[in-house]
Parts: sequence; C-alpha cells; structure tokens
Amino acid sequence: QLHLVESGGGLVQPGGSLRLSCAASGFTLDNYAMGWFRQAPGKEREGVSCISSNDGSTWSSDSVKGRFTISRDKNKVYLQMNSLKPEDTAVYYCAADEHIVQAMCVTTFYEYWGQGTQVTVSS
Repeated sequence: QLHLVESGGGLVQPGGSLRLSCAASGFTLDNYAMGWFRQAPGKEREGVSCISSNDGSTWSSDSVKGRFTISRDKNKVYLQMNSLKPEDTAVYYCAADEHIVQAMCVTTFYEYWGQGTQVTVSS
C-alpha cells in the first residue's frame, strides 16, 4: 500500500513562491504517474499539474500554466509554485497511480492520495 506524504504548504503573500514535495514511505515512485490536485472550500477537487511515469511529459491546467512547475526524481515529486495568487488558496493533494502512463490529471484515475497540505495566499 502506497502511503503518500505532502509537505511544504503554508501562508504566503501574493506574488510569493512555495515548493511542495510528496514522498512515499518505503517506495520509489519511478513507476507511477504522479499528480498534484487542489480543492478550495466549496469547490470540487481539480487537477493542477501531472507528470508521466515514463518520459517525464507534463500537463498543467491553464490557471497555473507558466507559474507552476511539476518535477520528479526517483523518490519524490515536486510542485514549484511561483507568482502565487489568492485564488491558488486550497488544500493541495499529491496522487499516484501505477496504471497511468501519460500525464493525465483526471481525479478518478488515481488510486493513491496523500492527506493534503494547506496553501494560503493572502496579504
């Protein structure tokens, strides 16, 4: 059973940056497609950025394109978030699935989820 743990969330001013990390205890992640999702109060969970398990290709939502970057190594996946806006405020979740190959940010495709980390963008 893959257990994902996110870290790096917090409070940041508009225009600031944060770097989220996600790791799995006792497992390497190189055979899993990985994704970052977020859920704001009263809204559905949405895909933010995802990365494939094979060639490192990525997908990002239009709302974060050019500001957020997903990356990975053998043991972790990262989300570098720059130029943060108040509307980026949400709980951010890391997700993994070994049956997905491409960078597909569809919530129902992912089997394993972390507990989430809060990101608050406010002055």
